This record gives sequence, structure tokens and C-alpha cells, in this order.
Amino acid sequence: MSDVPSLLGLIPANPQLIVSKKNVPAANLKEFIAWLKANEPKAAAGTAGAGSASHIAEIYFQKITGTRFTMVPYRGTGPAMNDLVAGQIDLILDRASNSMAQVRAGTIKAYAVTAKTRLPSLPEIPTVDEAGAPGLHISVWYGLWVPKGTPKDIVARLNDAAITTMADPKVRTRMADFGLEVPPPGGR
Repeated sequence: MSDVPSLLGLIPANPQLIVSKKNVPAANLKEFIAWLKANEPKAAAGTAGAGSASHIAEIYFQKITGTRFTMVPYRGTGPAMNDLVAGQIDLILDRASNSMAQVRAGTIKAYAVTAKTRLPSLPEIPTVDEAGAPGLHISVWYGLWVPKGTPKDIVARLNDAAITTMADPKVRTRMADFGLEVPPPGGR
């Protein structure tokens, strides 16, 4: 397949947050898991649709925690978040960058981040390992791609530009502010 693109470099990744509607009585992830088990027949999770990051994350969450809930597909997590805030669904495993504003506003609850370390932008939210769902590491990663066969000098210039940009302290800080996991400078 000569038209398969080549990875130029990784840029920040976006871990998921385990979030629920505000009136769920759980104060932490272990209590939330217990609440889900007690409410299995009626608990509902929003997804961005079949095969989306939220859908796959919720399937994995069910497997790790032994919970069962109905998954409601939406046309993206934006509409699902609207229903979560309104209390129409109970939870979403959503990218941190999408959920942070609602968490900070107090319109939803966050129980854990699906990363190995806490997010600098939300240091009060524990990791899944700390909170009671060890190994539930889920992140949407991003990369820069070029078409296969791109001239090496162009690949080198683009790679240098990406490394320089990702090493800039202002860029790194801004991306971290959005809940993204920023790779080490120069790293892939």
C-alpha cells in the first residue's frame, strides 16, 4: 500500500475522565462503581457513537469494574454532555479536554482520570489506579502524519518544526491547561 501515511511525530494525548451527573450520591470512584452495580437495570452512559473513544472506554470500564449499564449513542459527546448536565443520563467516559469546563463549573462530578498520572490542570482528580480501577488507562493520542513517499527534507523540516513547537514552554503549558498529556520534549 504505497499511499499509507507515515507518522511524523506524536503530539499530546487526551486521557478520559470518568464523570457522572451531579446528583449521583457517590463521593469517589469506589462509591460510584457500587452505585452503578446497585442501579444496573437503569443506569445509562452517553457515548459519541459506536466505536468512538467514549464507547470503547465505557466497554473497558465495564470489564474492569464488573458493572453493566446501557450505552446511549449520540452524535458526539457534545450532545451527550448536554444530557449529562441535564441529568438525562448518568455517566460518560469523556476526553478530559471536553469535560474539564463542566467539572470546574460543578455541573458534573469527576471521579478519576484514565491516566497513570494526575493531570496538572485537574490535580484534585485522582488517577484510576489511585481511585479503585487499576489499569483502566485510556487516552486518545494525536499524531502528525505525512503521505508515504514525502521527500526526506520536507519530513525533516516538519519534524523539526513539531519538536520546536512542542518544546515551547507556552505551548506545553497551554496544552496542559486543556487537560492534555504533553509528551517529553523531542519525544515520540
